[in-house]
Amino acid sequence: MVAVAARGRRLEAAVAEQAQESASRPAIQSLAFGTVRWFTELEAILDRLLDRPGAPLEREVRALALVGLYQLAHGATPPHAAVSETVEAARALGRPRAAGLLNALLRRFQREREAILAAAHVSRAARLAHPEWLLAAFERDWPAHWEQIAAASNAEPPMWLRVNARRATRDEYRARLAAAGMDAEPCGFAPQALLLAQPVDVARLPGFADGDVSVQDAAAQLAAFFVAPADGMRVLDACAAPGGKACHLLEAFPGISELVALDADPSRVERISSNLSRLGLPARVLTGDAARPAGWWDGRAFERILLDVPCSGTGVIRRHPDIKLLRRPDDIPRFATSQAGLLASAFGLLAPGGRLVYASCSVLAAENGAVVRAFLAANPQAVDATESARLLLPGAAPLVDTGTGCALPSGAADADGFYYACLEKRA
Repeated sequence: MVAVAARGRRLEAAVAEQAQESASRPAIQSLAFGTVRWFTELEAILDRLLDRPGAPLEREVRALALVGLYQLAHGATPPHAAVSETVEAARALGRPRAAGLLNALLRRFQREREAILAAAHVSRAARLAHPEWLLAAFERDWPAHWEQIAAASNAEPPMWLRVNARRATRDEYRARLAAAGMDAEPCGFAPQALLLAQPVDVARLPGFADGDVSVQDAAAQLAAFFVAPADGMRVLDACAAPGGKACHLLEAFPGISELVALDADPSRVERISSNLSRLGLPARVLTGDAARPAGWWDGRAFERILLDVPCSGTGVIRRHPDIKLLRRPDDIPRFATSQAGLLASAFGLLAPGGRLVYASCSVLAAENGAVVRAFLAANPQAVDATESARLLLPGAAPLVDTGTGCALPSGAADADGFYYACLEKRA
């Protein structure tokens, strides 16, 4: 939490650095993710427990207090163990005086829990465990769904699977899961998707190492069916890392003549190649910036382009709760400017009559409909074909019409928040 809140580190990287290959890593990760998920509420609680609200505490001591409060307020640890382990952690850090303070704070929360929660929850930000600017953006962009989005963003993420259609049907793989003692339910709108009743390590999934199945949220699995390439088409996945959508396209549409998987980050390009290799799928993998095609493009147009733009990630906060701490209001216009540039550049690579799918895992209109509307207004060659593409999806997804494009609000059908718009180039 110190690394995330005070130093701007990504939570996953901070946990990996601290836990490394330790056997205690799952427990460390659970505590870290849970505390960051509820950080805004826990900070408000801590301020009400201190004699002087806002009083400075050493960073490590404050982090320990928040971890202890998380366990008491939301965790599964027995209360006595949560208190004693937090106190012992302070002693282990060489802070015996802090141990006494932490013991007093946590025991007071146990005694006065309801009154302290009521006082903290006067603040909407504390009650819903999100920064106020983000709640205001949810409310503005999703007046009928904003509370659902906030609640879904605070939930533990489910584990969705994507069955490799080249290897087996969804029902066949579901039977393999059942034989291995794992329950899973099919998705009504993503034909290769299964929702596990309980998340498991991927090593336990039958055939994972052989490429029979991958982990991918149901909302992200819609991308391949919005792209919907016909046999013989040349396809570009313009921001492809880590490669899940590129792999799904190749699994679901084996008649693709060539798929180019592009990403600007060399380290992330390695993950694309690794995923393709595990699944035994062919693709041309390139390192390059979709906004600067001169460095990698061979001049041949693509009939289909998937542009899954870098974004705020506000639709996947439940998977990356540090987004609530790391993002700032002025990040959003910066993302939108970058997204507009990527869209303009990628559309230039599209063949006449072709389709570009603009996608993001943001739920903020400034990064989605606003970007696409501005592009449509400035480019008479571009036509919004989202509705016709949506009608041909293999199932009835709980998509919401956003005026330009469509979106899943976070938590709809237990899926992540996602946005899609289909733009076609006049022939």
